[in-house]
Parts: sequence; structure tokens; C-alpha cells
Amino acid sequence: MPQSNASNQIPPKPDYVLGTHNDEHARLGMQHSLWQEFVLDAWKRAGICTGTRVVDVGAGPGFATMDLADIVGATGHVTAVEISSKFAQEVKDQANVRGLKNISVHIVDLMHEDIPLANAGVEFDAAWCRWVCMFVPDVGALVRCVHNALRAGGVAVFHEYVHYETYGLQPPTPGIDSFTQAAMKSFSARGGNANIAGTLLKELRQHGFEIMSIKPIARSARPHDPLWQWPAGFIRTYLPRLVELGQVDNAFAANVLAELVRAEQDPQSIMLTPTVLEIIARK
Repeated sequence: MPQSNASNQIPPKPDYVLGTHNDEHARLGMQHSLWQEFVLDAWKRAGICTGTRVVDVGAGPGFATMDLADIVGATGHVTAVEISSKFAQEVKDQANVRGLKNISVHIVDLMHEDIPLANAGVEFDAAWCRWVCMFVPDVGALVRCVHNALRAGGVAVFHEYVHYETYGLQPPTPGIDSFTQAAMKSFSARGGNANIAGTLLKELRQHGFEIMSIKPIARSARPHDPLWQWPAGFIRTYLPRLVELGQVDNAFAANVLAELVRAEQDPQSIMLTPTVLEIIARK
């Protein structure tokens, strides 16, 4: 049975590959702000609005949860599900500080547990899931959880990578290209898949979803652009994590950072982000 937030303190659950340290929390906040326009557009096209019952699948520290709570209002409800007890507690704390009564928080391992339904077992109108499928060992199990949690006609919105290899400088450089490959390898070592979007589409169709919209999103940035800090920031925060995981050594990390610094000193440098596939599907 899934666990819920019956008390103010949430019991521990496993961590996830990117970690839950303060630098990662800050990076996730920056990431959310830089992608917010795409997210809000997707939610609007999916019909998420006042009164919607929505589940935030893999909520992290709750940046999207708070936006969703504002959109659905007092007549709607947002259920945040997250595997990290630290992040789940942060969502709960944020909701308490903001006085939001339309949020519930649950710690759920989607590989082994169902998504708990809110409001006396009523199914959800919508589900939001970003960069979660790429980290799970069985995306079919996650899709099944989402399917079971949605009402008939409910919609699921996903943002997942379809071509992670676009991540890097253009023209390419060996250090940052090697970082991209090391990051992908680290996801795979934990049972994930950076380029999960194609498999996700297959699983959605196999579980009876109708694919309503598919939209590839590829972005580029120069060192002076705010967006630059998203791919560059991931390099800076994830390199120590790769060292910690034993995927690379300190010399590798130092070389990649030196290459990044050189690129940032050239205003003409161009960084491409990994290509995202936005999927909106209806049950």
C-alpha cells in the first residue's frame, strides 16, 4: 500500500541518482523558472485549469506543485508524489508556509506502489511528469500507475528527452561531449535511459492512451543568456556527483570544468540543451 503524509514528518525513502543536496535543489529551482513558459503552455493545452484534480508525478521539491496549486485553485487539488523523503518534506513545508490547503504529499516508489487517489478515492483529471521516466528501471510500470490514477478521458503530460546527445557545445568539444556520455552512462547504471521518450510513447499506446500532441523542444544559449546556466549548471553540480558515484575521476572533472570556463569566456560560444519531447496523451 502507498504511504501518505499522515503526520508532519515524512518517513525516509531511497534517494535518486541526481541527489537531493542544496546545490541540486537550487539547480532544480533555476531549471523550473527557465522552462516555466513551456510547462504552462503544455498545461493550458492539456486543459489543466481551475477545479482540475492533478497529480504531480515525481514532484521533487515542489516547484511545479506550487504552480499547479495556484492554477487549479481552491476547487481543485494537487497530489504530489515523490520518492525522496527530503524533497517530499520540502513540498509539505512549502504548502504549509503558503497556507495552501489544496495540496497533499505522498512518498511513493512508482516501481512498487500505486499513486494514492485524493478526495475519497476520486480519480485524477490530469497528470504531470517531467524527467522522471528517464530514471526509472521500468517505464511501463510508471505508465500503468498513471493510467490507473486517471479518470476516463483524463490527460497525462510528459516532458522527457528524446535525443540527449544534442547536449553540448557547438562546435562540439571533447570534454563536455565526454561529460554528456558519462551522465547518460550513470543514468543507465541505475536502470534509467536518457533517451526514454520513444519507449514512453510505445508504453502509452500499449496501455491504451491516445497520443493527442507531440512537440520536440530543442534550445540553444550563449554565455550571456540566462538559459546558459541550465546546461552549464548541470555540468557544475553533476560532475561532483559523478565522482561520488565512481563514474569519473577528479582529473576528468577538472578537465570538463576548464573546458566550460573557456567556453564561457567566449561570448560567441553556443550550448545546445538535450532535446525534449513533450507528450500529451488521453486515457
